Amino acid sequence: QVQLVESGGGSVQAGGSLRLSCAASVYMPCMGWFRQFPGKEREGVAAIGGGGVTSYADSVKGRFTISRGNLATLYLEMNSLKPEDTAMYYCAAAPQSDCHIRSYFRSWGQGTQVIVSS
Repeated sequence: QVQLVESGGGSVQAGGSLRLSCAASVYMPCMGWFRQFPGKEREGVAAIGGGGVTSYADSVKGRFTISRGNLATLYLEMNSLKPEDTAMYYCAAAPQSDCHIRSYFRSWGQGTQVIVSS
């Protein structure tokens, strides 16, 4: 079971930026970021496959960028943040190379809180 540890959450004003990081204990071809609003189900934000192909939720396209550092590190660059981006953000991983925000992810981190104030 891969271990995932997120960092980089915090509080920021609307229009600001944050970068989330996820350290994985081993390389996983498919990795993604999800978020959960209070009382709602977790939703996919961005995903990146083994070949570097990315997918994004419509709500974050053009504002968020998913990328890998070394093979076991995942980032989410979040720009032009809005109050509606306030949520708990989770890193997730899966063993398949074909990867999309609607893929099945079997490994999850504990989450990092992002708060965007207006």
